[in-house]
Amino acid sequence: MTRAPLLQTKAPPTAKDDVDHSGVALGSVLVSLLEPERGREAAFHRWYERDHFYAGCMVVPWFFAGRRFVATRELKALREPQHTPLMDDVRLGSYLALYWMLAGHHADAVALAVEQVTWLNENGRMLAGRIQAHAGFYGHRWSVSRDADGVPAELALHHPFPGLVVLMLDRHEGVSQEAIDAWLREVYLPDALPGSAAALCLASHPFPLPDDAPSYVRRLEGLERRSMLLFFLDEDPRTHWRDLFGGVGERVAASGLGELTWLAPFIPTLPGSDRYADELW
Repeated sequence: MTRAPLLQTKAPPTAKDDVDHSGVALGSVLVSLLEPERGREAAFHRWYERDHFYAGCMVVPWFFAGRRFVATRELKALREPQHTPLMDDVRLGSYLALYWMLAGHHADAVALAVEQVTWLNENGRMLAGRIQAHAGFYGHRWSVSRDADGVPAELALHHPFPGLVVLMLDRHEGVSQEAIDAWLREVYLPDALPGSAAALCLASHPFPLPDDAPSYVRRLEGLERRSMLLFFLDEDPRTHWRDLFGGVGERVAASGLGELTWLAPFIPTLPGSDRYADELW
């Protein structure tokens, strides 16, 4: 079978200030996965959408894109595996926010973001009762496009993709980052993307949280062996879930390189509405 071409765009491997500043390039990603307090789902959604999304991140210099996603009860039922080191309950994290930061400015952006959130907390602008399922900064490593002239990584949060899937895996002790990257780019993705609803895949690795990060943000172990893939889909993730992601955990295990840590589908929130707030549980 002839495979469709996969365009692989290498991103800066680190967040250091060593890139060409004549253009715009994705350097790092902020991931915020939150669970609202039961009975306050709509209030949480409105607070985050109408205040925190902007006041907590988008006003910070070097943040150039952001988008929010939601996992309804039906979407959360598809998550794998049933137990993950990422969180205590695999069903936690109904609302996901992703933010893009400009390459070469990671340290400055993180410092300003922490300062901003600290100020918001001190001034009563942080909604009480929410659960921080997962939060972290990730360094963008590379992207793979299904199409010859696909959506660039930098525009992924602006393009109206109707589906997102987050895949995290931990490589085994002694397995290098380069080895897992090679397997993903040369074996797994060439089989998974062509002809599928997955138009774009972004790969990144986690950075340690800064020492002055808010105390409620959970600090995880084993970050040095973790990779995160973000799949942007042309359709709702439920439409082709089995075809696209069925057996992913087994494939990762069969590679001998690592294990699946978390696989979770999302759809975008609808700004200006409370849609999905009553479908989380």
